[in-house]
Amino acid sequence: MQQKNQILKHVAIIMDGNRRWARARGLPILEGHRKVADEILEPLIEHAAKIGISYMTFWAFSTENWGREAKEVQGIMQLFRRVIQKRWQRLHEKGVRIRVIGDIRKFPRDIAESLEKVIEQTKNNKKITTVFALNYGGRDEIIRAIKTWHKDTKNDEQLTMNQFTNHLDTAGIPDPELIIRTGGEQRLSGFLLWQSEYSELMFPDWYMPEFEPKRLDELLKEYEKRQRRFGK
Repeated sequence: MQQKNQILKHVAIIMDGNRRWARARGLPILEGHRKVADEILEPLIEHAAKIGISYMTFWAFSTENWGREAKEVQGIMQLFRRVIQKRWQRLHEKGVRIRVIGDIRKFPRDIAESLEKVIEQTKNNKKITTVFALNYGGRDEIIRAIKTWHKDTKNDEQLTMNQFTNHLDTAGIPDPELIIRTGGEQRLSGFLLWQSEYSELMFPDWYMPEFEPKRLDELLKEYEKRQRRFGK
């Protein structure tokens, strides 16, 4: 059993169920995304920082999400623009460091430039590091890491696990002890393929727009009961 009240360094979240939450309430699909952006993320990040979590990762947009209906994708892009300008600025003012994993080159130029700006702006903040996975896929990350290593390597240098880890998007970020997927689906869908080797997994059946801070506390209590052997 875990040591009681042990604080995790890194909690990662697959934000699933936004569309199902909206449909169940007869709302436009984008309302689920909007609710998470405007009402869920900031309180959740603040609560995580308050209880001592150092890193929190949110998978907000996958490499496969481009295949959704054009109207939804366009709406999400507009939501990103507003969130970066307003919500992420609030996080900056509260001392939150923001990092992004994923290949942001596919985003519209203004969004990519805004992302780079906020990463630079918040790089010295200490309260908590919040990582947003944007145009992220685990296989895509691994392929890009291999290409980057191959470009950087010299002669016949052997690729080691440490070298590979340092070429991933998450370089410098500890692997998550806990990965949560909201919405009840029990799969990772390629999320943090390399980093999740010994992560504990939880699949609550409630949706991301329902992820209030008290639910995080409930999941952490469940985590305390887990026995982590790391293959030993």
